[in-house]
Amino acid sequence: METRTSGDISIAALVVRFDAYSAKEVEAGITALLDAGCRKLVCDFSRTEYISSAGLRVLLAAAKKLKRLGGGIALCSLKPAVREVFEIAGFTGIFPIFATEAEALKSLA
Repeated sequence: METRTSGDISIAALVVRFDAYSAKEVEAGITALLDAGCRKLVCDFSRTEYISSAGLRVLLAAAKKLKRLGGGIALCSLKPAVREVFEIAGFTGIFPIFATEAEALKSLA
């Protein structure tokens, strides 16, 4: 996972396969961002080809923690197969999902 910032918003470019093998790495990266004071997070899925339930759990935990901290999360650039997993899991009603990073950043500004 690669991270960068835009103002007070952290942007996490997620891994190609967000599954049980990579979930711990992504979770550690997100936890480090939150521990460093991040309260607004955009998760960029432009490289992500696959997400499993382990990946969904990491995102849900991050969203809950950000909500407790008074922050927010937005997702962007989901490929059709990844978006389908979110729809099947019922997560499209939990996470704000945007077509582009710019739209996701604007939603958290």
